[in-house]
Amino acid sequence: MSAAELDELDLPLLHTRTYEVRSYRQSDSEFRLRGRVTDVKPPGNFIAEDPEPMTIHDMVVDIVVEMPAMVITAAEVVMATHPHHHCPSVVEHYQKLIGLSIARGYTHRVRELFGGPNGCTHTTALLVAMAPVAHQSMWSMMRPVEGEAPVEITLEVQRERMVWNKNTCHVWAEDGPMFASLERGEMIPPPKWGVERLEQLGLSVEDWYRRGAR
Repeated sequence: MSAAELDELDLPLLHTRTYEVRSYRQSDSEFRLRGRVTDVKPPGNFIAEDPEPMTIHDMVVDIVVEMPAMVITAAEVVMATHPHHHCPSVVEHYQKLIGLSIARGYTHRVRELFGGPNGCTHTTALLVAMAPVAHQSMWSMMRPVEGEAPVEITLEVQRERMVWNKNTCHVWAEDGPMFASLERGEMIPPPKWGVERLEQLGLSVEDWYRRGAR
């Protein structure tokens, strides 16, 4: 199945849930994550005469993460659209995010603190979806900002940085192919999409490493 085939099916639509998570550099040592979850019913789903889609959930989580500890230092939950008057009464409970590491063990801790009757189902699901974006943001934070000299990527730099990836998936298993390459003294090549873009721009893998990309 291609990506295009996932876009639409020729079947009656029941529900659309959308997660959107963006990250922003807040300072040299902090980034801000802003996540949003929306649930939308198609026209006529709840009210037969209704010609418009109906948004039933629209919730935002805003957190600040401090590096290198990857600890949450600020948190805010906003429920713009919710089904019951009592729903927003739980938003202050999410202040317990402050002090939580968004690195290892985060998902388990979020479910422990906010799962079931301890939180909002939809907000908690959004928090779990935000964690991988925090990981990606960490790598982006390592990139030089305008006017800052990049740190050239050497074998030793890769060994230090790739510790963040250890056991995060099968490719990065500690006994997997990536760490085996580092142990053999071989540089890990840029990602496939990086190599393709380098070729399009007429650049080399050496340019990738010299400019500080992992």
